[in-house]
Order: sequence, then C-alpha cells, then structure tokens
Amino acid sequence: MRMRPTLSWTPPEDLPPGTTDPGPVVDALETGGVLVLSGAGISTESGIPDYRGEGGSLSRHTPMTYQDFVGDARARQRYWARSHLGWRTFRRAHPNAGHRAVAAFEARGRLAGVITQNVDGLHQAAGSEDVVELHGSLARVVCLTCGAMSARRELAERLEAANEGFAPVAAGLNPDGDADLTDEQVGDFRVVPCTVCGGVLKPDVVFFGENVPPGRVEHCRRLVHGATSLLVLGSSLTVMSGLRFVRQAAQAGKPVLIVNRDPTRGDRYALTRVALPLGATLTTVAERLSSPPEHRATARTRP
Repeated sequence: MRMRPTLSWTPPEDLPPGTTDPGPVVDALETGGVLVLSGAGISTESGIPDYRGEGGSLSRHTPMTYQDFVGDARARQRYWARSHLGWRTFRRAHPNAGHRAVAAFEARGRLAGVITQNVDGLHQAAGSEDVVELHGSLARVVCLTCGAMSARRELAERLEAANEGFAPVAAGLNPDGDADLTDEQVGDFRVVPCTVCGGVLKPDVVFFGENVPPGRVEHCRRLVHGATSLLVLGSSLTVMSGLRFVRQAAQAGKPVLIVNRDPTRGDRYALTRVALPLGATLTTVAERLSSPPEHRATARTRP
C-alpha cells in the first residue's frame, strides 16, 4: 500500500507560547553568522499562498506526489495543465518586504547563508546571493530519462504552442505554482516531451514523497554546523526536510529563533517564536540593526 507524505501536523498543548518581541532576532543578527531557513510563509505577501497557514492551499488542494507523477500519465497531464496555467501568475510575483530584509541582512554581513524551502526564486530576485534552494526551482525543468536541464520559459512557450487557446479560470494558486483546475478544465491538454530524447519532463523541484538530493542535504548540514544561530522564517516545519536542520542546530547548542504567526513543529527546540507578520517584523528588525563596523568607519570618513 502506497503511503502518503506527511501533509499536516497538530500542535500539542504543551508548546511554548509565541511572543511579539523581535528583540532576540535583532540580538542574533547583531552577533552575525545567522543561517536563515525560509518557508512558504515568507512569500505570502507576494501573492503566493502557503500550505498550512490561514487560508493555506492544503485546505483545498492535495499536492502532486512524486509517485503519482512518475507512475500515472493522466496525473502528469493534470499537473502540467495546472502548472502551466499557474506559471503565468507565479512568474510575475515580486519580492516583498520580508525577502528584501533578508537580502539586507546578507548585504550587511550578518548571515551565514540562506536555505529556502521555496521554489519561487524570490530571495534571489530581492538580491540575496548565497541561497540554497532545498526543494529546487520552478524556473528549471529536468528530463527524467536523460537528465537534460532546460529553462521553464522554454517549456512554457512549447506548451503554449501545443495548447492554443488554453485559458481556463483557476480557483486558486498554490505554493508550488500549481493552479486549481477541475478535470473538465484540464480537458485534453497536451503534454510535450523532452526535446533531447523524447522522455518525461518534470519541474526541477522536490515533490512530496520525493527525497531531497543527499548532496544538497549535506551542504545544508555543513551550513548549520558553521552558523552561529538558525533563524526560521515562515515555515511550519511540518516536514522533515526543514525540521532536521532545526534539530541539528538545537542538538549542537545553537540558538534557534522562529518568526511565524502560527505554532510550528520546531517550537520546542527554539529559543523564541515571534508570532508576528513577517514583512513588517523583518523590516523592523533591519531598522534596529546597527551598521557593521566597516560600514560605520566608512560613514565617519564621508565629508
């Protein structure tokens, strides 16, 4: 019997309460060496919904699993129809105040890096450079047969040509760029093959039920090892792909700080959880940070 991936988590009653004081986050960033771990919640202010927050997509939508995608041609057709429609909106999303604040932390030398569970590329669009895309990127497509990699925009053009006039109205957009469509709306949508070998194409993202590449996990573990503290932004930490880094940091005695309005599966490992909206909170934190020593020295020498 095929097991479904963990999609939900019920907070126990003994979790520590959240706070509205971002002071510990400011203190950690003042120290420097902070590793950011971001989740879908940081992109909600850019118009991309999260999975589990208020109005999250899991309340109406079950994400595609890797097993269904590779094992069922009809499932692939439904996925690509919905994803193709969703991509039109997804690619127009812009970074929000939260992404810009993280980029500012990096520019001011406060970070050891950014690990994101998101596939939207908004951290990089905001100016962050040292970003590990834990779950891949929707901007890339990979062939499951020959491994050829290509740009999503190229596939979008091919799908447009193969499905002229395809323009159903979606009920909603999901964090993985998948739009909500009925089977009737999917209709006879045509899926196109790899241009190199004719094989099956898949977005270069980690589906539910699929493992993060071991090398990528090990790289993230090294980042946690080298960091002074771990700052979780907008993730419920329901799935192990992100929670394992929280556990690693806590076991090593490194402070774990979380900014997320709702309780998370990592709260019991955290020094604090700031239960406030991300964009405004991170903007406030950025404003409260002092300038790094080299920036202050530069400022004093200006006429």
